[in-house]
Amino acid sequence: MAEKKHIPFNKEVKDELVFNKKNYQLLIISMAIVIFGFVLMMGTTGDIYDFRRTLLAPMVVLAGFGFGIYAVLKK
Repeated sequence: MAEKKHIPFNKEVKDELVFNKKNYQLLIISMAIVIFGFVLMMGTTGDIYDFRRTLLAPMVVLAGFGFGIYAVLKK
């Protein structure tokens, strides 16, 4: 019976990170967009049903999440 070769675990592991520097920069930008959207949604004055809180801020948050997905999937 043929013996199996033992491959050390170190040989199978790559020394690369999953993301490169550009991916991390894009992720940080997307997090900033999401935080900005939540700040817009929070507000301190004005009507609770105004344009900024009900339409603009959720769209900014969703755009930030979409940009984050793009940042993760970018090669």
